[in-house]
Amino acid sequence: MRKLKYGIIALLLGWGCTNAPKDDTPWIDLFDGTLNGWTQKGGEANYTIKEDMIVGSTVHNTPNSFLTTEKMYDDFILELEYKVDSTMNSGIQVRSNSFPYYQNGRVHGYQIEIDPSDRAWSAGIYDEGRRGWLVTLENNSEAQKAFKQNEWNHYRIEAIGDTLRTWINGVPAANLIDEKTASGFIALQVHSIGKEQKEGTEIAWKNIKILTDSLSKYTKEMPLPPVITKNQLTINEVNTGWELLWDGKTTEGWRGARLDDFPDKGWVIEDGVLTVLSTGGEESAAGGDIVTTEQYGDFELKVDFRLTEGANSGIKYYVNTDLNKGPGSSIGLEYQILDDAVHPDAKLGNHEGSRTLASLYDLIKADPNKPANPIGEWNTAHIVSKDNHVEHWLNGMKVLEYERGSDAYKKLVSESKNKVWPNFGEAATGPILLQDHGDRVSFKNIKIKSINKQQ
Repeated sequence: MRKLKYGIIALLLGWGCTNAPKDDTPWIDLFDGTLNGWTQKGGEANYTIKEDMIVGSTVHNTPNSFLTTEKMYDDFILELEYKVDSTMNSGIQVRSNSFPYYQNGRVHGYQIEIDPSDRAWSAGIYDEGRRGWLVTLENNSEAQKAFKQNEWNHYRIEAIGDTLRTWINGVPAANLIDEKTASGFIALQVHSIGKEQKEGTEIAWKNIKILTDSLSKYTKEMPLPPVITKNQLTINEVNTGWELLWDGKTTEGWRGARLDDFPDKGWVIEDGVLTVLSTGGEESAAGGDIVTTEQYGDFELKVDFRLTEGANSGIKYYVNTDLNKGPGSSIGLEYQILDDAVHPDAKLGNHEGSRTLASLYDLIKADPNKPANPIGEWNTAHIVSKDNHVEHWLNGMKVLEYERGSDAYKKLVSESKNKVWPNFGEAATGPILLQDHGDRVSFKNIKIKSINKQQ
């Protein structure tokens, strides 16, 4: 009787296993037992193969190391398992890149954190080499508790459009909406270690698989509300003194350069984007330039901008709106925004090339190897001005620098169209200006970090 009972149980168990739901998802393995299709970037940590795993181990005196896919991915669903030493920090890079112009090839992009520390932010989202933390887990205790110390952990990562979502061991961890990067490689990180840390600590990854087709059929429900970065400050920006110059919704903090209020025509706000409309290329003929209601001395400014074909605009700083009472734009130093391939200004100027994209308008030409994105895509302008040393950056690359008020600077001014304005560009403070040059150009994510700010 006992044998019969156990036989029935075994039969039922066998039947249950046979009829268990089969995963028919058309996964593609990213790890075939070799490192074919992978390449190492950054530091010199050791990556080896043990059985069915990729194993990374730490070494001293080297920066963060990344084992990256040679293939680039935009939209995908990725699943993998990892087991990490309790003393390590690591992560999974997605939509990440390495360009020679960007910090000498530094790997940068979204990182799905692996954090075995007491903080327990595993599956949070960090922006490696750029903006720092985007989504932490300090308010997600369920995800924090889901991490298994010294055991295998499972990640699911969905990257679709501008949305990045993560799960740890089946528990929803992060829901991010961010437009910064749409494509890049996937990478396995071994973090750098300090002198006091033990060399040779390990992290292992296995069952690394990806899905790139028919993604809508396989997405999971995400109950967490999204963290939206558009026209918002990141955690790191808040902690380091940045502030929004534009809230993404209203005209608060801005006025017409020759008005007490914001222009009632020529500019539109739609879907978190501020756009100056086209009037056929005539300078300040519609709404006119707009300026901040506050003035700035030493500052860092970041602005995302998008050009239309043949467009011309600019970002001006140390502006004096009381100069130039006649037609045209208000007077100030200008970070040029231009379609170099089409607009004739690219071939004009008293200094060759000084009216091209990211140049100091009519004074200094931007590096011709600048990393400009195609027309219709977003670019990031970054201006740093401190103690009269000024830098223009484009998409993470410094494209020019100069000393405001120096003899060399004054000579350039004397040879330019700006020589008619006394002490051009040498004011201690001034508002920030977005130019109406009669062409359609859009702006978002306008942020400033100021040392001297005056009302």
